[in-house]
Amino acid sequence: MKGLAILSGPNRIMIPFSVLDLAPIPEGGTAAISFRNTLDLAQHAERWGYHRYWMAEHHGMPGIASAATSVLIAHVAGGTSSIRVGAGGIMLPNHSPLVIAEQFGTLESLFPGRIDLGLGRAPGSDQVAARALRRNLATSPDEFPRDVLELMDYMSDNPSQPVEAVPGKGLKVPVWILGSSLFGAQLAAALGLPYSFASHFAPQMLMQAIEVYRNNFQPSEYLDKPYVMLGYNVFAADTDEEAHVLASSAQQSFVSLRTGKPGKLPPPIPGYFENASPEIQALIRNVMACTAIGTAESVAHQIRQFLDHTKADELIITSSIFDHKARLHSYRITAEVHHLLFGKSVNAV
Repeated sequence: MKGLAILSGPNRIMIPFSVLDLAPIPEGGTAAISFRNTLDLAQHAERWGYHRYWMAEHHGMPGIASAATSVLIAHVAGGTSSIRVGAGGIMLPNHSPLVIAEQFGTLESLFPGRIDLGLGRAPGSDQVAARALRRNLATSPDEFPRDVLELMDYMSDNPSQPVEAVPGKGLKVPVWILGSSLFGAQLAAALGLPYSFASHFAPQMLMQAIEVYRNNFQPSEYLDKPYVMLGYNVFAADTDEEAHVLASSAQQSFVSLRTGKPGKLPPPIPGYFENASPEIQALIRNVMACTAIGTAESVAHQIRQFLDHTKADELIITSSIFDHKARLHSYRITAEVHHLLFGKSVNAV
């Protein structure tokens, strides 16, 4: 990896790398196995220098086990000691703001200074699952911003709250706005909050959203300047060929999801992309446009190009890989790429 030395240097601003984990359930696996793998990955990520470890709320998805996101955050935070742990994100339309304030107030009380709360506007499910969650589906465009403000007020020092979040009041858990369109960018900018864009699966409006957020950002008590974190897929291995094989599991999952047939994470298929129809190849290229596949050298160059293009302040890496050991190895290689790009050492396994 000597050729990567040119990518680092004393004038290179350090960009944190973080982990986004959907607690994937592979074919033949169970949620219990997924949770053990999640904690194992989080413990390794902490040792390797990743900045934060986020999990996302999804419902009714056979291959995603992170539905009870707050519970899983407690599981990970309890098994680690320093890495930030949070939600990327909680789908606020599914919940009352008070309940989320209490849940994350509880997490912050248990693990002070380590909890993040990312909020999304989508339900993280289909309409049938959303009804099963007992939330009103007839919402106005203004309801999500109102719910965000209500939630933040519960965690503030406001003495005139009609109901106190206990725990929660005064704890000021850092709130992020998540999005895959211009709506979240506008809201994060107006509230002066950090913004995370879901470019790992919805990259179409990436650059427009970043521009809207940065151009309209209003400094606040929470943040004095814009801060953008971008989702990014990485499939790293010792050879380019192996990395492309590993990526085929995620490619199959995206195709299944987009064609209305979601399932558990399938095993990799050599030559899957190359043998797919032109229509399927186009779908994969579109959905996974923000992806690095290959060896450390290949991944480093792809990440460097992405960072130069987007000027992201942080990357949150997701690696949906069927085999847990191969997934760990991919994150280990990515941590080494971070060291090579920015000069931050990687601790031993």
